[in-house]
Amino acid sequence: MKVNQLVPSYHRGDAIGDTAGHIKRFLLSQGFASNIYCLDRDLELEDESELFAHFPELGEGDITLFHFALPSPMTEAFKKLPGKKVLIYHNITPAEFFEDFSEEMARITRLGRQEAASLAGYTHLALADSEYNRLELVDFGFKKTDVFPLFVDFEKYEQPVNPFVYDLYNDERTNILFVGRIVPNKRIEDLLRVVQYYKKFISPLIRLIIIGKTASLPKYYEALIRFMDELFLQPDEVVFTGHIPDAEMFAYYRASDVFLSLSEHEGFGLPFIESLVFDLPAVAYKCTAVPYTLGGGGVLVNGKDFRMLGELIHRLAADKELREKIIKGQRKRLDEFKSLDSQGKLLKHIKDLSA
Repeated sequence: MKVNQLVPSYHRGDAIGDTAGHIKRFLLSQGFASNIYCLDRDLELEDESELFAHFPELGEGDITLFHFALPSPMTEAFKKLPGKKVLIYHNITPAEFFEDFSEEMARITRLGRQEAASLAGYTHLALADSEYNRLELVDFGFKKTDVFPLFVDFEKYEQPVNPFVYDLYNDERTNILFVGRIVPNKRIEDLLRVVQYYKKFISPLIRLIIIGKTASLPKYYEALIRFMDELFLQPDEVVFTGHIPDAEMFAYYRASDVFLSLSEHEGFGLPFIESLVFDLPAVAYKCTAVPYTLGGGGVLVNGKDFRMLGELIHRLAADKELREKIIKGQRKRLDEFKSLDSQGKLLKHIKDLSA
């Protein structure tokens, strides 16, 4: 019996790619014939995958898992496959977040959500990596849905951090950390407003560290740089690191005082889990998948009162008792997340589909 996966773009270090790789290893360990088929991939993943042009013939008892996060030619091909079909939905950001910055990104995301909904009548099961995403699948018209948690390789967080980065940023400043793509739904401009308040009314010893690709949407990144100037924020007060190696990113987590997200759309939010791993108090705007991912850990805020947020960050950085209380709650949530038996759930679904 074959249980294959479709991943339009297969990348190492990408949450979807890492999850697909983990699923493949698990399926092989359970005795299934399994491979990953993609349209494009990183060079180092050529031995772990095949191009979609080489997708094998399937029998009625075979199962195909389709990781969906972007529109692609795979969507129509998936509809026509024989056997049982399973969608794994990783969410697509709504188009309205991109309309002021990129007509092409707005078009792609709008098309992606249309393509996802079009699969409702062709899949035997639709899985989502968060309850928020599962509810979207229900809205799209999928009948049989379930939550299949994102795979997280916790062993990688045990590697040593970059000592130079840690020593450089572990100074007298209060470090606010954000990790994620530099795109409009992340509302980086709101993080800048919090820093402006902190600098003006609490202390000039403040630094915002933003880890993520700055080339994802150049027009938005350029608008942020201009906004920094309007707020009289200096380059040493707002640091855009770009895409960096894990050892450097983990050093920033260790050197930071608070993780802050004012994002208005998250399908899952892996950096929230990483904050729990590094005992970094997380403050987040309560929206979309964020409450499901943090699951009672961290501090959720219902609005964007920048004065309140600045004062809260100051207290979390200075008040050891409050900080330990938040970290204790986050450790509990981390233990809950680690205990989720995603492999067992997947195996049960496969057995049910093949029955």
